[in-house]
Amino acid sequence: MRTWLLCLLMLAPLCHADMPVARVNGVAIGVLRLEHYFSEYLQAQGRAVTSIRNPQLYRRLREQALDELIDKELLWQAAQRLGIVVDDAQVAAQVAEVEAAFASPALFERRLEAAGFDRVGFVEYTRHELAAQQAYARLSEVAPPTDDEVQAFYQANRENLAQRQNQSDNTSVSTQTPLALARELLLAHQQAQARQSARQRLRESATVERID
Repeated sequence: MRTWLLCLLMLAPLCHADMPVARVNGVAIGVLRLEHYFSEYLQAQGRAVTSIRNPQLYRRLREQALDELIDKELLWQAAQRLGIVVDDAQVAAQVAEVEAAFASPALFERRLEAAGFDRVGFVEYTRHELAAQQAYARLSEVAPPTDDEVQAFYQANRENLAQRQNQSDNTSVSTQTPLALARELLLAHQQAQARQSARQRLRESATVERID
């Protein structure tokens, strides 16, 4: 919830009159949007902009943040192509959840303003973000692994699976049967690969221009 909340409030909308740092199929990503997101990106890693003394490290981290913004824009565009529509009730529920994390409505409004939003703009941004998430889930969907695949994965990782069970503090993990744990980990691995492949396909089919 915290990452989702910060992402929503740190990303400035595209309506700012600022210079573009990239274009994704002709859609601009502005420098203000990047700077807002860069702060959130660093905060998620336990860093602060002022703590980065190495210029090369600063540039590398900033490029990684821009990569994530490009992926977000590609997913939103994919959601439009797929005809994904997020209804008003879903959007209202998400906005209400975000607002509830603040001590007062006034504090929430101030945070919106600091991030470059008014309430209407934030609602529409939330709609876009939810649609992009649905597109990502659809594009990276995988079928559950077969019994043969699970068995092969278990045999190839038998020792590691046993060690994971013995060392885990999570009761649900430590009490799982070895094959059940193997199935869970194999599915997670397949899903991670599918997500990476989905992002790669979107990048390969897009026109992405970085502007120095």
